Amino acid sequence: MALADTLADFFGFEEHDTDLGTEILAGITTFLTMSYIIVVNPRVMAQQTNAEGEVTSPGIAIEGYTEAEVIQMLAVVTILASAAAIFVMALYANRPFGQAPGLGLNAFFAFTVVGAMGIPWETALAAVVTEGVLFIFLTAIGAREYIIKLFPEPVKFAVGTGIGLFLALIGLEAMQIVVGADQAGTILALGNLASNPVAILSVVGLFATLALYANGIRGSIILGIILTALAGWGLTLGGVTAEGVLAPQSLPNAQYNIAPLAGAFVEGFQNVDAFAFALIVFTFFFVDFFDTAGTLVGVGQAGDFLDENGNLPDIDKPLMADAVGTTVGGILGTSTVTTYIESATGVEEGGRTGMTALVVGLLFLLSLAVVPLAAAIPSYASNIALVVVAIIMLGNVTDIRWNDVTHSIPAGMTIIIMPLTFSIAYGIAAGIISYPVVKAATGEARDVSLGQWALAGAFIVYFFVRTGGVLTGAA
Repeated sequence: MALADTLADFFGFEEHDTDLGTEILAGITTFLTMSYIIVVNPRVMAQQTNAEGEVTSPGIAIEGYTEAEVIQMLAVVTILASAAAIFVMALYANRPFGQAPGLGLNAFFAFTVVGAMGIPWETALAAVVTEGVLFIFLTAIGAREYIIKLFPEPVKFAVGTGIGLFLALIGLEAMQIVVGADQAGTILALGNLASNPVAILSVVGLFATLALYANGIRGSIILGIILTALAGWGLTLGGVTAEGVLAPQSLPNAQYNIAPLAGAFVEGFQNVDAFAFALIVFTFFFVDFFDTAGTLVGVGQAGDFLDENGNLPDIDKPLMADAVGTTVGGILGTSTVTTYIESATGVEEGGRTGMTALVVGLLFLLSLAVVPLAAAIPSYASNIALVVVAIIMLGNVTDIRWNDVTHSIPAGMTIIIMPLTFSIAYGIAAGIISYPVVKAATGEARDVSLGQWALAGAFIVYFFVRTGGVLTGAA
């Protein structure tokens, strides 16, 4: 039997009204639209410093290795974790969905857990592994329905928008379009766009990327990042700007050794503050669970996969792929893996089976050849992706019932608190606390479950302990 016939039988092409050529094209399309994560995730996850050696972006730093080497390690890990999840999606779940470390949770990892809370990155990885194992267990026993009911609906709908604003703030600051209090005298202000070459090129690159995206160009985000980086290198080589301003002073040597990262989570379990660790695990799990579930349903709708009740049949299988990817990613050294909404582009091209995902996974592995380029792309260029994705995520706000005060207040608190405290966890907590309070105030306390009251109470205690400086490692 020919390979094409074997693949057709295994993935069920006839049953899903598709063929090998369509599935391959769909896989290529999905990869192009989500491949930006290969260069963006390492930039978000790695600690970055300025010329004076001051930390400008918190994250993973490994003694004895340069920033460029750590970025390349993280690029390798990003690819391997993504491929692991995608292959499970292809061969076990037989769905055309691509997966990779999620934007938002990698920022939570670096900026909140490692940066604001002062928790070692090894412990943050231990939390990712714990969340992944917990996700595997709960998926295996089919506890999804109970968990979904436990979290307030307005908070679930608001998280995406809040994360979008959070990502936009991180991206705009890295691009020097927005500056902080130490430079502006206010909490936030517009950067010096007229004379700062980084800000100028960032603005041009951002609008060029948005124009590509608006025109429906496949791979618009990664294309915008590459074009902006090439412009920076060109201006540097042409002598318009000094070395180190718009481009690194030199290309780094290739670094494929991930031994310093892989298995580092084991050390992270030592001297763990149980309360803080539980909050980190909870946040990773909450965002990962609902982001993945929401994406699966959304992309499933585009592919006409949903049943008459609007549910994705056998959703536990793609959820298991997500859980396995998260666990593998944490073990190797990256943050939580989730299903990408960009998978919808492949579905729109006709992708209907796991063959689409298999192509995506193989292309991720092939991209190992260009890992050194991850460190050659300047931070301002890679952060364009954060702003573009942030704009896309703002669309989630339309799902909130703003005319219902019991929804608008918890959702509003979630969205506002998340970017202003630089913490996804605090935004979720604010929404969860406000939900039962508002429900009780409007005479609808019967709609609040005991589990929701317990969650709200636990977060109140946490805020008291956290802001009181009781937690070890508190900022």
